[in-house]
Amino acid sequence: MNETQNGAMCDAITVHNFSEKILEQVVHFHVMKLSGGFFLWVGSTPVLSNLAVSMSSKYDSMPLSTLVMGDPSNTAPNSLAQRLAKKTKKQVYVSYSLPMTDSSLSLLVENRIKKELELHPEHF
Repeated sequence: MNETQNGAMCDAITVHNFSEKILEQVVHFHVMKLSGGFFLWVGSTPVLSNLAVSMSSKYDSMPLSTLVMGDPSNTAPNSLAQRLAKKTKKQVYVSYSLPMTDSSLSLLVENRIKKELELHPEHF
């Protein structure tokens, strides 16, 4: 969907939500498609505890990534944003608000995101 603003065409922001029970925990996913990228929030409660951004660089095969807000010792949002930016070739914002108690949870969450990307690429 496109909208006109001051005579110029621009992409409208679209929202896509989905949830999945992973390791006995309901995980919610919120995707906002932006012009040239997307914002992904992952969590079990409505909290924005961190935010990372990642984008491709012509100088390196691995996308650039930085933590905009949150605890720097939690690398989950940064690494997820980086892997999604590499996969989609878009600018990616990620907020990952799940406890870092189980590494298999992170892997299952990422696999669920990749599955959604394959099923509904128009939302990313």
